[in-house]
Amino acid sequence: MTIDSISSSGGARSVDRTVAAADTVAPASTGRAPAATTLETANAVKGAAPVPTLDEVNQAVSELNKASQAKAQGLEFSVDNDSKRTVVKVVDQTTKEVLRQIPSPEALAIAKSLDNAKGMLIKQTA
Repeated sequence: MTIDSISSSGGARSVDRTVAAADTVAPASTGRAPAATTLETANAVKGAAPVPTLDEVNQAVSELNKASQAKAQGLEFSVDNDSKRTVVKVVDQTTKEVLRQIPSPEALAIAKSLDNAKGMLIKQTA
């Protein structure tokens, strides 16, 4: 759609779209795999990253809380005891009021209740 077709009260003007020459040219065969395939292969060879332990997460959280930039911005980091999820709070520096929490307390409560209800949502027999 063009500006002319929006502003005119008459019929819409047809738009001539030609294919660019670069779109029609087949890639030259260089004997190498395309970059996307190479990247996927490299990621597959590396395998999954190791999952950090709870102690490692707690150590990282304490280091973040000690950072002067986080304190200046009013950020507090913690780990929720029930769901073991990382929680970020934005705190007003003067009143110490929590302005924003990610994930919200409601979302943490839902996650906790879903963890408690595992296996109760779907009942299957083999």
